[in-house]
Amino acid sequence: MQEAIHKYIQMLYEWFVDSGMTDGAARLACNAGAVLSTAVVAVLANLLARRVLLVLVHRMADRTRAKLDDALVRRRLFRRLAPFAPALVIYAAGRAAFPYSEPLAALVGRVGVCYMILAGLLVVNALMSAAADVYGNFEVSRRKPIKGYVQLAKTVLGAIAVILIVAQLIDKSPWTFLKGLGALTAVLMLVFKDSILGFVASVRLAAEDMVRVGDWIEMPEHGADGDVIDVTLHTVKVQNWDKTITTFPTYALMYKSFKNWRGMADSGGRRIKRSVNIDMNTIRFCTEEMLARFERVQYIADYVRAKKEEIARHNAEHEVDDSTLVNGRHLTNIGTFRAYVSAYLRNHAQVNQEMTFLVRQLPPGECGLPIEVYVFCRDKVWANYEAIQADIFDHILAVIPEFDLRVFQSPSGRDFQTLTAPAGTAVR
Repeated sequence: MQEAIHKYIQMLYEWFVDSGMTDGAARLACNAGAVLSTAVVAVLANLLARRVLLVLVHRMADRTRAKLDDALVRRRLFRRLAPFAPALVIYAAGRAAFPYSEPLAALVGRVGVCYMILAGLLVVNALMSAAADVYGNFEVSRRKPIKGYVQLAKTVLGAIAVILIVAQLIDKSPWTFLKGLGALTAVLMLVFKDSILGFVASVRLAAEDMVRVGDWIEMPEHGADGDVIDVTLHTVKVQNWDKTITTFPTYALMYKSFKNWRGMADSGGRRIKRSVNIDMNTIRFCTEEMLARFERVQYIADYVRAKKEEIARHNAEHEVDDSTLVNGRHLTNIGTFRAYVSAYLRNHAQVNQEMTFLVRQLPPGECGLPIEVYVFCRDKVWANYEAIQADIFDHILAVIPEFDLRVFQSPSGRDFQTLTAPAGTAVR
């Protein structure tokens, strides 16, 4: 091909000379004609690659079932291969189309090489992106994401491409630039600080399996509370529950505390931890009438009968004077209520019986005696979990009066109106 181009330029030169041009004018005209011809052929090669070859490749990719070629098309790999056609034309022209101007021939050749380096960089970037897309279809990609490594590789290759292009344009060896990098280390560290920190953080996050795409994390310092949707070399994106997006540096996960809810998602349940405050003025020993009523409650009927027998035996053994309730052992309405709540939860289909199960008293205070439920719900989906938790406490709140107990709540305006209203006046 180069020999044919050389012959064409020689014929063009002889034609200019035969037409009466001087040698210098003929050489200048040949150079101008070579530039114009190179540009025309490069444009034609580009059109041929894009309008013919690229269309054929895309049609072939659509007919296959493989995912790799679809990823290559989506990442425009074949479209980025098209610039190699005009780049090769320019490179070939630089070697053969300018026999009468060595500097111009060298410059055009170097431009062709730079063009191919840039096109090659785009092709390699597209190939790595397509490989990352295919890798993302596998389950392992959630545990071991490679997006940060791909971005780091692109950054390194981009820096190498810039060095090679500059070296070509000024006709110097690339090693000349590499030798001078030592003096620029401090500047490079400053410029690429985020990339270096992000790379180190990505390696540690992957090695220690701290964060995956899809994890629910809380990071109050950055206002993040939601699902991780992207982890890159430089940033982490979290879609909050209000559908806003919070973005913060990747290395922040290494140097600042955050909560990852993956342990809850991978476990057998989601924690329910909520208390009800009981008015301590309503706590008392159970009377026979109350015990008879409690024995008709299915969940605690056996418990009440067993406790009555146990207490009666204990009091008899210790010859307790039962003329006053202060002596000996007796059931209380608050204790029986706790037993009911525990039995109710033991029979609840959505409470995981294999995990921590507590119905306990917390220290009493100015707001009454807290009775806390500490169990785990089998259904971990947020909406379902909230509905199940609400159903449980709907029932608990509704059943409290059955044990002659009352929920404590701070006095309201209606309470004060009732206290201050004249006798016989109804307060609305």
